[in-house]
Amino acid sequence: MDVEPGTESVYPSWSALRWLFLFRLLMVVGLVLAFSPAASDPALARSDNQLAWNVLVVYAVLVLLSGLGLSLRRPSRISQVQLAIFTDILVYTALMHTAGGVTSGLGILIALAVAAGALMLEGRLSLLFAALASLTVISEQIYSAMLGGSRAISFTQAGLLGLLFFTVALLAHVLYRRVRSAEALAARRQVDIDDLSQLNEFIIQSIGTGILVADGERRLRLINTAALHLLDVRRAKSGTALQELSVELNQWLAAQIRAGSPREGRLTIADRQVRVSLKRLGHRCANGVVVYLRDNQEAEHEAQQIKLASLGTLTASIAHNIRNPLSAISHAGQLLSEGPALSDEDRHLLDIVQRNSARIEETVRSVLQLSRGNQVEPRPIELAAWTLAFAEDFREQHGLDDSRLQVLIEARPLDIETDPRHLHQILANLCENALVHGHGPDEPAHIQLRLGSDPDGIRLEVRDAGPGIDPRTARDIFNPFFTTRSQGTGLGLYIARELAESNGIRLTYTDVKPQGSRFVLTFV
Repeated sequence: MDVEPGTESVYPSWSALRWLFLFRLLMVVGLVLAFSPAASDPALARSDNQLAWNVLVVYAVLVLLSGLGLSLRRPSRISQVQLAIFTDILVYTALMHTAGGVTSGLGILIALAVAAGALMLEGRLSLLFAALASLTVISEQIYSAMLGGSRAISFTQAGLLGLLFFTVALLAHVLYRRVRSAEALAARRQVDIDDLSQLNEFIIQSIGTGILVADGERRLRLINTAALHLLDVRRAKSGTALQELSVELNQWLAAQIRAGSPREGRLTIADRQVRVSLKRLGHRCANGVVVYLRDNQEAEHEAQQIKLASLGTLTASIAHNIRNPLSAISHAGQLLSEGPALSDEDRHLLDIVQRNSARIEETVRSVLQLSRGNQVEPRPIELAAWTLAFAEDFREQHGLDDSRLQVLIEARPLDIETDPRHLHQILANLCENALVHGHGPDEPAHIQLRLGSDPDGIRLEVRDAGPGIDPRTARDIFNPFFTTRSQGTGLGLYIARELAESNGIRLTYTDVKPQGSRFVLTFV
């Protein structure tokens, strides 16, 4: 059904009116041929041709005018149907009169007009059309009787014809109701299908796993946002050859199809390790496949998170049990170091005990902090003022001057909402790492804190001028217990990232050319 903009669906539709106009136009052509001098229909042999042709000319003009009104959509649809049916009933009655009355057989045309009106409009109007048609037929018989002449007058046939009109109207009305019910059901189902399609589209696009559907010719049929990101493609149209999206994926898919038994694989796409698996959409290659893509690093990270969560209670218990004897060892070592009769060798051994006890204590403290979780207490902060205060405290704590720890503010104000305790711990960890690693041989470390904003949000950068981090090592720096120092615990950057994520902050690392490191905190 056609629906006018800004209105509900109303019957009859403009499409139905066009079909009605076409039907009436064909009726005009058929009647012209039937009443033409070349026709030799015995039922019309006694017709008044001159009067019939006058009626047909008027009818043709009225039908063409209705076509003009249809193109202009004036008057309303219901009014156009009413005018068309009333006109047809009167014209067909007039033609029946010119052809000799009810015995001519043209009354069937009036029944067609009544049926058309009943199909186009609702029940009471269909009965109105039938009543009007019956009255016109009876009136024609009365008029013929008043004129006299040789034509046959049969009120019985007129009554039966009227009964036929009412029967046709009722049957057409029943058919109309069924058609309307079917159309309403189809419309509801279409809405349900559209809603389900939108829901499926939303689910597919928002899911974290990359999904790609290809047909039997390895042409793209569907792809979600995660798959575009993993393939390092901005956009892709349906029908694009898989070869154009990713040569590696296309070769892997071709090999799996030839093998006949799909297996999970790993590909390197755009410097990213991607785990790939597929599901056939049928038993034949022409049916296509669904390809699942997943970032291997993220999958390993999730697996690691699950392992850490399962070991959380155990590590906390172990840490508590280690801490008590460790404190006793550390205290006993301190008491022994105060003895006056210790040799230099014994003092060296006690120094090893104290140094490693402190290292174990730091590890235990970090593990306990992880096991307790991060309770976030966000507060509004003006980041520029807060960073200046942090820098002053950090300089005083580590004996630095303004040249070794600089704060560069590119824009103000920088209002955020986060937990200041967590932000202090994150920033202190990054700055302490920069003090240790961010300098060249025989050179002091220089740190820069840069504050600004970009389309992604407010950012806080921690830069150093050291040698930087090897790209292969940079992938693992946020993993727990990963360290390049023999004295390190490997938990500092991991805890910093966990605290950042719990506060809705994105912590990333990039290198600085020609040398140096940059950790970026993005407040989104």
